[in-house]
Amino acid sequence: MSFGLILIFGTLALVIVGTAVGMLVSRNAVYAALFLAMNFATVALLYLILGAPFIAVAQVTVYAGAIMVLFLFVVMLMNLNVETEPMKNYRMQLAGVISGGSLLLVLLSALMKVKTQPVQLMEGDVGLIKQLGRALFNDYVVPFELSSVLFLSAMIGA
Repeated sequence: MSFGLILIFGTLALVIVGTAVGMLVSRNAVYAALFLAMNFATVALLYLILGAPFIAVAQVTVYAGAIMVLFLFVVMLMNLNVETEPMKNYRMQLAGVISGGSLLLVLLSALMKVKTQPVQLMEGDVGLIKQLGRALFNDYVVPFELSSVLFLSAMIGA
């Protein structure tokens, strides 16, 4: 892997982590949604660098398109007045800090046990829509059709 590719990959990784942290610490819901949209777009760029253009387009279409529209509708429908927001109970804040800290400890202990290996870029047509179509309609045709029937029944039920 060339130095330029590693530099771009590292820059995108820093932007992904930065926008995720910005989303988490943002007090304004609209800014948090914008950080999330930037995060989704940056992850799509990362997929492009790794050689999976279909997954990158699906990332932008599904997450940055559909999920972000849903989040923005929720933000618009919420009453975001700070004056009417009830004060948080001290016990609930303490419970949140304790549960978040314990989750952090569990994640850190899991990360300590993981053995990392450098990412190897795949050569050829891995990640292209042609390979995905072949896999879906040859190897996984029954689960693919069952999921389509499930989605159709969910649409009719909704």
